Amino acid sequence: MKKTIFIVTLVLFSVLGASAQRSYTAVVIKGKAPHIDGKIDKVWDLAPWTGDFTQYEPYNGKKPSQKTAFKILYNDNNLYVLIKCYDTEPLKIENRLSRRDNFEGDWVAVAIDSYDDNLTAFAFSASASGVKGDVKFSSDDKMDITWDAKWYLKTAIEDDGWIAEMRIPFNQLRFSKSIKHEWGLQVLRKIFRKQETSVWNPVSKEVSGWVSHFGILKGIDNINPKKEVELVPYIMGNLETSEKEEGNPFATGHSWNYSAGLDGKVAVTNDLTLNFTINPDFGQVEADPSEVNLTAFETYFQEKRPFFIEGNNIFSFPVSAGANPYDKESLFYSRRIGRAPHYYPPLSQNEYAKMNNTTRILGAFKLSGKTKNGWSIGVMESLTNKETALIDSAGKRSRETVEPLTNFFNTRIQKDLKGGNTIVGGMITATNRFINDSALLFLPDAAYTGGVDITQYWKNRAYKLSAKLVASSVSGSNEAITDLQRAPQRYFQKPDGINSVDSTLRLLQGTGGGFEIAKIGKGHWRYGVRSTWLSPKLEINDQGYLFISDLIKESTWGSYEIWEPFSIFRSMSFRMSQWSNWDFSFRNTISGLYFGFDTQFKNYWSFSTGMHRGGYELNRHELRGGPSLLEPGSWNFNFHIGTNESKKLSAGIHMGFGMSDQNFGNSFNAGLIVFYQPLPFLQISVEPSYTNQQTGLIYVGTFDVNNTPLYLTSSIVRNIARVDFRFNVYLNPDLSIQYWGQPFYFSGDYFGFKKVTNPEHKDFDSQFYKYHDNEIVFDGESGRYEIDDNGDGKADYSFGNPDFNFAEFRSNLVLRWEYQPGSVLYFVWSQGGSGYSGEGVFDFDNAMDLLGNWADNNVFLVKFSYRISM
Repeated sequence: MKKTIFIVTLVLFSVLGASAQRSYTAVVIKGKAPHIDGKIDKVWDLAPWTGDFTQYEPYNGKKPSQKTAFKILYNDNNLYVLIKCYDTEPLKIENRLSRRDNFEGDWVAVAIDSYDDNLTAFAFSASASGVKGDVKFSSDDKMDITWDAKWYLKTAIEDDGWIAEMRIPFNQLRFSKSIKHEWGLQVLRKIFRKQETSVWNPVSKEVSGWVSHFGILKGIDNINPKKEVELVPYIMGNLETSEKEEGNPFATGHSWNYSAGLDGKVAVTNDLTLNFTINPDFGQVEADPSEVNLTAFETYFQEKRPFFIEGNNIFSFPVSAGANPYDKESLFYSRRIGRAPHYYPPLSQNEYAKMNNTTRILGAFKLSGKTKNGWSIGVMESLTNKETALIDSAGKRSRETVEPLTNFFNTRIQKDLKGGNTIVGGMITATNRFINDSALLFLPDAAYTGGVDITQYWKNRAYKLSAKLVASSVSGSNEAITDLQRAPQRYFQKPDGINSVDSTLRLLQGTGGGFEIAKIGKGHWRYGVRSTWLSPKLEINDQGYLFISDLIKESTWGSYEIWEPFSIFRSMSFRMSQWSNWDFSFRNTISGLYFGFDTQFKNYWSFSTGMHRGGYELNRHELRGGPSLLEPGSWNFNFHIGTNESKKLSAGIHMGFGMSDQNFGNSFNAGLIVFYQPLPFLQISVEPSYTNQQTGLIYVGTFDVNNTPLYLTSSIVRNIARVDFRFNVYLNPDLSIQYWGQPFYFSGDYFGFKKVTNPEHKDFDSQFYKYHDNEIVFDGESGRYEIDDNGDGKADYSFGNPDFNFAEFRSNLVLRWEYQPGSVLYFVWSQGGSGYSGEGVFDFDNAMDLLGNWADNNVFLVKFSYRISM
């Protein structure tokens, strides 16, 4: 009978243990604090050890393969954490060096919910090699890896495992004034060679959320919130070299530049922090990858500048509800601030211009934080400079404005209700340009957007409903508003559209929004349905990002997740989605289905594959304001195979194939990534990729023939080859040398020129008239095609040969030394150059010629910053 009771007790503990909340009581230090040196001082004897971790993955809820224990001390100013990672095979501890936040090798982390709201937490991680990581959590499971704190760490590998010793200043946490504090606490450990994660407070894979499943940290009494003032002045100097251009007074072959600025952080209250920057410089930031964009739309680039990256989660406001990686529409896109000037002055012969590639940011600040009452607040203000181009005309100099003085303002507010099960919020953005030059009247002078959102969870956050509503209002001259109506996002001039261009307007207003209802926890099934709508007159691109308007989107999705290892599999996932889009005249623009599968094996290899079927697509934008065309449906397949990433040498290969109906086109892409870490401090990776795509439709131009617009298109074969090289040397956790280089080669071969005659016909070829050989002649001397459109033997119009090849090389070499926390010395060498030719044939000899004969541009930069903390 006793044995039966014991077994039942164990079963109940294993079932209920995932929801049990553990607690630990920290001990106050009365005398000397621990010295953070990776050695266990006697003062640590004050606190008791605790352990008994539980696996989070792969065997959720099981006992981990290695023992872990920790203890916590504190005094008036700091929290001290000691974590002991026992290992029966200490020679197999992976102590890889890397840059901050990379989470390489074996690591541990302590996460603290000092707000005690079950939604917000600050996490501090330590790798076995001593590399720091810090992450801020919000809304229970939203992770902001860009958050950087100032704290202290030492690690050491011992005979029976390794230890991590931390000192976390209280001024890096946020908490209210109270005699007794009770905070959320979680401690994690990752064993790299086993890809095993264990946690102190058990968390079931069936539940959603993260912070809400922390344990409790008790015993921290009689401490007061700490306010920090941090100033980081910098000085920078750079030398730019390039090929001297004969006759151009601005292309002398080299130029010097220097600047100085100030970054700062002030704790306005214990809940709110003011970050500011004056005359920032981001010369140490890696360049954007090369690309050739033949569409009417701009490319979306990731933000890389530290001021705008850190804490950017609070300023996020996607227009779509739910997490869809393909939806980029957002009220705030920080790349708008400091972008390239909008205007380039027209130059006559023997005139030259000198202007900046980016708009200088005079200053910016952001006030952000979360109050004890559950208010999340973000306010950002930025001012960019009035930029001018210096023009030289036969030695006579003049200046012309290319970008007006511009103010960007952004406010984001959210409120947690009912313990975070209800979240309501809103955002307002304002962009104001101070336009005093007639050449810039094509720009709106004021643009405002606003949005409200609500998220509701129920059934222990297993189900979620989220909804968004946004609106925009843009004002400016008749020219500016007319340009917006004719822009690619709208094309109101389309003959088959529901809107028309009104050149008398000085105001453009639109709306958008969406909703999603989904099951995100409890069991292996996850599913949901979402919808988004973007009205034709919605315009958010002055401070946000809008790819296309006049669109209604609907999709359903589902997945089945298996996280318990079985047979040869470690985990497995099946995914499915369906979508349909319409415009506001309720024409179906596209519909599609997707099925996907991915798995990881017990030997840590991985495999994934997917199949996509798209139906007819109503392409409303290819003709740049002309009629819509109907593209045939297509099938697309892809797969990926990856080896064990915990090995010194790992690799992954991916391939994709596409086939269109009606012989419209086909595609093939392949890529390989090889990662090699021969030594703990050395990482080498090579990532080549190749894409070949043949399609029966690309826009060539619009021509006026007999007072009638003629839309000319063709087929095209595109080839793209690129290689990304990375070479990283980490001399210690605070001193690194990183190199990135990318040769890029593109060829575009246009053929089969045809004019649009019968748009939207379901037989693709019936939409066009393809010119015969006697109707199109290429003049090799002028490099132009001449078209006899009416068959009278005379050319009715002509156009230049659109075939081209493009090659580019970009690279960055960055030496970074954080000689003390928050103070950094950078040395940067950036190199780039490009070449262009008109063959259109993919040929590696041609690529080598273009890459070998460009005019190299080199930038050498030294930047020194020093942190002053008060």
